[in-house]
Amino acid sequence: MSKPLDNLDEILKSHKLTQGDYSHIVEILEGRHPNLVELGIFSAMWSEHCSYKSSKKYLSGFPTKAPWVIQGPGENAGVIDIGDGMAAVFKMESHNHPSFIEPYQGAATGVGGILRDVFTMGARPVANLNALRFGNILKQDETAKYQRYLVKGVTEGIGGYGNCMGVPTIGGEVSFDESYNGNILVNAFALGLCKADEIFLGIAEGIGNSVMYVGSKTGRDGLGGAVMSSDSFTEESKSLRPTVQVGDPFTEKLLLEACLELFKTQDVVVGIQDMGAAGLTSSSFEMAGKRGAGMIMNLDKVPAREEGMTPYEFMLSESQERMLICAKKGKEQEVIDIFEKWDLDVAVIGEVTDTGRMELYWHGEKCADIPIAPVSEEAPVLDRPTSRPKYLDEIAGKSIDSYEKVDNQIAFERLIASMEVVDKGWIYEQYDSMVQTNTVKAPGSLDASCIRVKENGRALAMSSDCNPRYCYVDPHKGAAIAVMESGRNVAMSGARPLAITDCLNFGNPENPEVMWQFAQCCEGIKEACSELSTPVVSGNVSLYNETNGVSVFPTPSIVMVGLNDDEDRVLESYFQEDENHLILIGQTGKNFGGSLYIKELFGETVGSLPEIDYTKELRLWELVIEANKKGLLASAKDVGMGGIAIALSKMAIVSGRGVVAGIRMEDKRSIFDESQSRAILEVSSKENLEAVIDMAKDLGLKADIIGKIGGDTVKINDVEMKLEKLQEIYYSRFKKVVEQDM
Repeated sequence: MSKPLDNLDEILKSHKLTQGDYSHIVEILEGRHPNLVELGIFSAMWSEHCSYKSSKKYLSGFPTKAPWVIQGPGENAGVIDIGDGMAAVFKMESHNHPSFIEPYQGAATGVGGILRDVFTMGARPVANLNALRFGNILKQDETAKYQRYLVKGVTEGIGGYGNCMGVPTIGGEVSFDESYNGNILVNAFALGLCKADEIFLGIAEGIGNSVMYVGSKTGRDGLGGAVMSSDSFTEESKSLRPTVQVGDPFTEKLLLEACLELFKTQDVVVGIQDMGAAGLTSSSFEMAGKRGAGMIMNLDKVPAREEGMTPYEFMLSESQERMLICAKKGKEQEVIDIFEKWDLDVAVIGEVTDTGRMELYWHGEKCADIPIAPVSEEAPVLDRPTSRPKYLDEIAGKSIDSYEKVDNQIAFERLIASMEVVDKGWIYEQYDSMVQTNTVKAPGSLDASCIRVKENGRALAMSSDCNPRYCYVDPHKGAAIAVMESGRNVAMSGARPLAITDCLNFGNPENPEVMWQFAQCCEGIKEACSELSTPVVSGNVSLYNETNGVSVFPTPSIVMVGLNDDEDRVLESYFQEDENHLILIGQTGKNFGGSLYIKELFGETVGSLPEIDYTKELRLWELVIEANKKGLLASAKDVGMGGIAIALSKMAIVSGRGVVAGIRMEDKRSIFDESQSRAILEVSSKENLEAVIDMAKDLGLKADIIGKIGGDTVKINDVEMKLEKLQEIYYSRFKKVVEQDM
């Protein structure tokens, strides 16, 4: 009869397991007490990061199917059909906790992990995006100084890894709020291309087929990473550096090329899985679990980078640039030849069985024996308490009229210089956006980023969006608006939005108010994706983004991917020609809930969000996509944060062309209003102007001619500034702030 481990209470605490979890484990092991290796495996697989135990309840019910969806959630990445036998493979992942502790390696390995998720599916990565959230970087206190350090480290990590891989970083978003002072968010997105009938899955099946390890050697780096990402931070958390993995992009580049070469060989690979969070544990259990298979692994055959490593360390290390392959019996040498050619480690470490059990051996002795299905299927699914946050009652009653009136010119000068608005060239210029020569809309060109697909003459547009202030004042509508905004940006480039991937970043799930925010955001995403016919094909949940009891704003980052049937018809989002006319599509109200205006002028995130009209949103997309196909538009930009005044100013700044615009409004502050489902369209002739207005009317959309392009000044109603001064603020402000400690 086995005995429980010595110091069991301490061991359970360090592995984030409860006494209830332990009793369940003993039950699964048919009355036997687990050894340390087995306990470590359960701990990793039942961590928040791997099991989604707090979030699983709310993730079911996401729309995941459409005629163009080839692979939905549950694999390494989602896959959609983009025509002519081609497919786009994409996913978004968080690397928040590691990036706060060690910004360079945390961000770099986030990029490395998401790239592996994509090329594991058989696709060559062709585009990266990132969604970054930092705290206040303006102040002179220690917190702001540390935030500026984090901005630099994260930027260098993303650039360093992505550039070495030869994958362009073509866009993303960066935002700032005090709620991220204790936890920054680093969400990495990658998209790859492959043939629609050449997709590889993370499965292991076929009795006697070989389990093979490929890539870098295993070390002790990243030990406990999945468990670390399943807990809140305190001041001591910066000492957790050993749990942060270390990346090597040059090895990853070799691994990418070796894998893509392997995929071209016929009838060799059964399945392949990236070793991400929880390393060898999650990859082996997931591969076998998907097909109800068993597996034997000999851990002493795993290539090791350090002396004296133990079975526990081999199973839980999160060393980077590693894959697990299930290869057909008798084909092992073909795999070995390819990976040795690319100067990578490769070893046969086990085989597939029909026992349904994971049997681990160490120098011939069995060191773990666990039934596979219960580890995946019987992970705790928690029904955590939820309660509507008390702060909502305090902020809902506030509106723009709760504050003193500010002259529009003063307000404009404050908003245009906001960290939320100014150009982040200091960041994206450190990324290679043009490598692979397919980038059509690069960072800084506003709204969606676009690449051409050489194989079929089409273009893919993608946009990362989320306004955390909206999600704070109304999580349901805020999350829905994130889906709408990302889709609208894609539509502004002339592409039809098709599907999303998401990264759901929230605070401590043990706080009922945080769980309420999470549940509401999930409902908002479900509603928007269903109404807009843009299913969720992949995603990630990141909880415990909390330090010293302060949780981040609810931040469901969304990346929408859309398809433009013609690579030559990608629509720009800034002014193209002097004397062209501008049309405002959509209804402007007096919506300032969660607005940049109230945040910048009065330092608060308050108010409520208006009702959402999905029909209007879809009609706006339809108008821009169809008018673009007919060649009626010169440019299109959505109206979002900061309202019409900021949208027009950005179009002017990026194009180097002035504008004079007049918009009829009941309240003159409404040039900063953030009503949804609006866009500014540029047209070049009277005929095109009339045609677009007629199309808008047929769709039941409000269309107003608001001005003309030209001159050296930006004048919008009662605000005015020389273009040269605007450009100086827009392009230099962020650099001055972020470099002030250098």
